Amino acid sequence: MSGGTRLENANPLIFQRSGERLLTATDEDEDVADPIDDREIFDLIRSINDPEHPLSLEELNVVEQMRVNVSDEESTVSVEFTPTIPHCSMATLIGLSIKVKLLRSLPDRFKIDVHITPGTHASEDAVNKQLADKERVAAALENSQLLEVVNQCLYTRSM
Repeated sequence: MSGGTRLENANPLIFQRSGERLLTATDEDEDVADPIDDREIFDLIRSINDPEHPLSLEELNVVEQMRVNVSDEESTVSVEFTPTIPHCSMATLIGLSIKVKLLRSLPDRFKIDVHITPGTHASEDAVNKQLADKERVAAALENSQLLEVVNQCLYTRSM
């Protein structure tokens, strides 16, 4: 967030982070087939930084595990995210950050769908259309300034 810019949501509600996933011996055994599940995807995206606040998307309740759906068999991942306010101008950037994190983290076989929780944003259809368009996403990532902002959102800080 730059110094002179006014925040859209200057006083957001902050939610408690969920606990870390408990790993079993089977989870850590590289010889055991381990399908990707909802919690694994949530763990990938929960610590993404909000572009306006020094908080994670989980702390702002923008992402929740219950809004992540994975079918390892069908190689699909669907993530709904909920902007903190209905006119959030950062919604596309947040969705792009989630999509980039998943594209970088998952095998190429996965089809990734990132979209706004229905009824939670004034421009939901336009944002969803942008996030679903592979060419628009690719073009956005060719913009060095935009890519820098996305990378800042993806930078993992110690919690």
